[in-house]
This record gives sequence, structure tokens and C-alpha cells, in this order.
Amino acid sequence: MNARAPVLEVRDLSVHFRVDTGRLFRHDYHTVKAVDGVSFDVNAAETLGIVGESGCGKSTLARAILGLVKPQGGRVAWLGKDLLGLDEEAMRAKRREIQLIFQDPSGSLDPRMTVGDIVAEPLRTFYPSMSRLQVRERVQGMLKLVGLLPDQINRYPHEFSGGQCQRIGIARALVVNPRLVVCDEPVSALDVSIQAQIVNLLKSLQKKLQLSLIFIAHDLSVVRHVSDRVLVMYLGRVMEVADRDRIYLEPRHPYTRALIESVPIPDPVKERERARRSLKGDMPSPLDPPSGCVFRTRCPVAIPACAEKVPGLETLDSGRQVACIRHRELREELAPPEASQETSGSGAG
Repeated sequence: MNARAPVLEVRDLSVHFRVDTGRLFRHDYHTVKAVDGVSFDVNAAETLGIVGESGCGKSTLARAILGLVKPQGGRVAWLGKDLLGLDEEAMRAKRREIQLIFQDPSGSLDPRMTVGDIVAEPLRTFYPSMSRLQVRERVQGMLKLVGLLPDQINRYPHEFSGGQCQRIGIARALVVNPRLVVCDEPVSALDVSIQAQIVNLLKSLQKKLQLSLIFIAHDLSVVRHVSDRVLVMYLGRVMEVADRDRIYLEPRHPYTRALIESVPIPDPVKERERARRSLKGDMPSPLDPPSGCVFRTRCPVAIPACAEKVPGLETLDSGRQVACIRHRELREELAPPEASQETSGSGAG
């Protein structure tokens, strides 16, 4: 199989929710476009990072891919086969190949089950003919693979730290040998020191098992460390998609630039001297999104034309995709100062 061939193809995916904003006996229904026309690919053995502020639709997108919420339109193809057309039983079988790691490591584990039973549950679901000995050996091997001791198999979740619970969640996802793992903010509930351990573990496992990963987060420093490509979302829409290094060194969308500037620099002197262009206000309500470009109400370089038409996701020669009508004229202005120095030093154009 071509190592860079797409295993997952998402095209124009939309997820809408009907929300009642009325009071008491008065009903006032509005449609929230949680995911609005999102398209991307995930290649074999690749990590796609999906980043954006809370409420931008990242987790809803993940659940739509897994069939946990029903999209209103679009296509999700796994190895060329459309998942949205499958019935419940067929989709259930496909979930062996596409697994999910949850955000809350402790809350995602049943406190009444032992670690062994938690990790073994997917095996009993997808491989009911496996013997008890085979299941136990597989579970112990998987616990060892994620950095836990095999003799901890009979302990309960409350006996483990948050980082250890996330390792258990990773073991549960990987025990059935999936091809793609969706990581829904897997480190956001952990301490910073533990975050690095879990991210490094995921990178190591991906290389060892040749996994494809979708890594969802709101912290760009974490996404940069783990991802091959990065997709930036805002209010349900894709703002930019590019290779990891290219998107950090040369952002082409004003929102991407703002997210990069929000990541603190470890050097306190450089952090104080750093020039920032802060965003105006808060993210608009998804109940009443702005016309045209959904980012325009906070964009520091918006012009009247930004309100007239929703910008399409334009594919550039480099393969980068950007949804901004001004990206060409703003190219130099949007490049971070430190990125410009780094690029010029490396001889890149």
C-alpha cells in the first residue's frame, strides 16, 4: 500500500443541530451549523492535527466521522467505501478499524470494571471466538506496550493517576489493531508534564504500529509536536490546511496567525518583547454566525468585501488550502517575525 495514500476522505461534511432557544412554553428553534462543509484527507501512517478554539466544531467533526452523530450532508470514505451509507451493523464492524481516544481519561473508564476488563471489552465485542487465555495475553501485552505493568490487570481505574488512565484508554483503543485512531483532545485534562509523556507515547506507537491519527486539540504547541499536517477550524468551517512546518512558519490565514501568536514563548524576555495582534471580542454565537467569512468580525485585516461572500477553500500550488479572499496580498504581513528570520536563514523562499 502507498504510505501516503488517503485512508480517510471527508468531503463537504455538514452537521447541523436544531436548538430550542425559547423559554417555558414558547419554542423558538434555530439551526446550529456545528460542522459546515468540511473537507480533508488523512493519509496512511500520517497524523492530521485539527486545531481551533473551544466550540469550533472539532469534537463534533470527530463524532460524525465515527458515525456517533448523523451528518446532514457530505461524504466520509474509509479506504474508498462510503461510511455514511452503511447500516448500523456494518458501521459497527468498521469501528474495529477506526477507534477513539477520549478527552477525559478518568471519566471514559467504567469505575466498576478492572483495567483488564476495560481493555479486553473491544476484543470480546469484535473477536468473540477468542479464548480467555488469548484475551488475557493480548491485554497484558497491550498494557506493557503503553507503559503499564501487566500485573496491574486486576486493578480498578481509581487506583491510577490521570496519565495512567489515559494510557489505559490508549490500550483499549489499540487492542483491536485499528488503522486509524481519532484522539479527541487526549491531553487537555492532564498536567503539562504528563501531556508530553502521552504525546510522545502516541508518536512512538504510531511509528511502531504504522497508525494514522487524527489529533484534535486547541493548543498549537502540542499539535505542532505531534502532527504531519494541520487543519485549522473556526465556527464549523476550515480556515487553512497545510504541512506542519509550513503552517507555523508561513500562515496564510489571519486566524492561523492569531492562534500561533497565542502560544507563549519559553523565554520571558522574548515573550515580553513579542509583537502581537490580538483578536477583537469573542467567537460569535453559532446560532447567529456572521455573513460572508465567519471570522471577519474578529479579523484585524477584514474589509467590507469579507461580509459579502463565504470564501471557498482554495488549493494553492504547494498543496496548502486557505479560505481567505486576501491571502495573496497579506502573505508577507501574516508571516510571524521569528518565522521570517528562520525561513531566511534556511534559504527557503
